[in-house]
Amino acid sequence: MRQYGMLIALAAIVLLFQIWTGGTLLLPNNVSNLIQQNSYILILAMGMMMVIICGHIDLSVGSLAAFVGAIAAVMMVRHDVPWVLALVLALLIGALAGAWQGFWIAYVGIPSFIVTLAGMLLFRGATQIVLEGQSVSPFPSGFQQMAQGFIPEAGPYTQYHNPTLVIGLVVAVVLVLQQWRDRRRQLSFDLDPLPFNLWVLKCSAIVLAVVAVTLTLASYHGVPLVLLILCALLIALGYIMRNSVFGRHVYALGGNKAAAKLSGVKDKRVTFSVFVIMGMLAALAGCLYAARLNAATPQAGLMFELEAIAAAFIGGASMSGGVGKVLGAVIGGLVLGVLNNGMSLVGIGTDVQQVIKGLVLLAAVGFDVWNKRRAGS
Repeated sequence: MRQYGMLIALAAIVLLFQIWTGGTLLLPNNVSNLIQQNSYILILAMGMMMVIICGHIDLSVGSLAAFVGAIAAVMMVRHDVPWVLALVLALLIGALAGAWQGFWIAYVGIPSFIVTLAGMLLFRGATQIVLEGQSVSPFPSGFQQMAQGFIPEAGPYTQYHNPTLVIGLVVAVVLVLQQWRDRRRQLSFDLDPLPFNLWVLKCSAIVLAVVAVTLTLASYHGVPLVLLILCALLIALGYIMRNSVFGRHVYALGGNKAAAKLSGVKDKRVTFSVFVIMGMLAALAGCLYAARLNAATPQAGLMFELEAIAAAFIGGASMSGGVGKVLGAVIGGLVLGVLNNGMSLVGIGTDVQQVIKGLVLLAAVGFDVWNKRRAGS
């Protein structure tokens, strides 16, 4: 239920709004817009999942995203810095900001709630100072395309975007091979894999989902560039958390810090590194948000931290730490994104939208508590 419950919920929400909006939700242009519109929240959610698994919280990511986006804008617009260099410097600034907060949390011992609350105020004020209370725009076209562009067309004319079809085919094959490898590994360790019929059904569902998304995107402008960024981050962070020593240490610290320290885990170094990664992801999210708007504004990033935290908990994170997957954060972010988009399409006001999202978050955390009690009993 923890692994597949939110996937089932996401599919149910998509089906509900697809019917409610008369088919508008899954129109190709709306799907592309949904991806681009929620890209920065998904990036923040992946980082927030790591922070929560480690047993901490980060309230500063929205303000940090706004601050780094403002610095990148000032470099490009007022000082004519090439956009690639500005992006690299922005990521470094985000890493430094994460290191600053990680130092106080890991090495000084101040609770992450206090440190990041202070960071939220600090970076929000710094954003106002950098922008001098005004919006800064426009940006170079290359920087804008990072958040607004699509991969270019190639090959003969067809009704679909050819490179997107190729990418979809490759993704489907890779995912099926991954499932086959995981099944063989389970058998080699004498574990109990899914029954073969259910395994075939699971692979079929994966392929059908990839085909549906591929054809939808290919019938518009193709794969958004920001989707490639999201996939690269998901693969990299998922591998780190699942297969690396560092990832195992993050889970160990969140599960039982005292036992992890006695086992030789460098708790301070791991915590510090997690916040550095979170800072870089917040910087990237801030740049993507500014690129999508083609402007850096003093009010950018408001409520981003709460959206990211909600996405992480809806996606399976635990309040006590030590539980969760990066993919789960993406699923949680998509649940919120589809809710926002679907409710806007049917004309539900923002006040009611906030109520519904709050109830969804409460239900997700309540399910986590209920699941733990059931396992304990």
